[in-house]
Amino acid sequence: MAEAALTEAVYYILLSLTEPMHGYGIMQNAEALSGGRVRLAAGTLYGALSTLVTKGWIESVPDGGEGGRQKKYRITPSGREVLRGEFARLRELYENGARILGENK
Repeated sequence: MAEAALTEAVYYILLSLTEPMHGYGIMQNAEALSGGRVRLAAGTLYGALSTLVTKGWIESVPDGGEGGRQKKYRITPSGREVLRGEFARLRELYENGARILGENK
């Protein structure tokens, strides 16, 4: 299942959703994981979440909290497969670069 390379934002969204999380939590987690490089605006995030739900890579889950206004999302098995594929692609890029540039791993 060869997909196009994921954007950095989508990669960090999928990584964040290995545990169920609300949108604001995803925004904070992506920023923390990326060392501040990936800062998701609300519109960007919710557009991406909608696309990822449509692709079947993530799903919304019941919050269980009072009021139920916030949605939580989690990665699906299909999304986890895509994430693993992207991780393998990135690892290959790193290993080839390290080998050619003579960098220690």
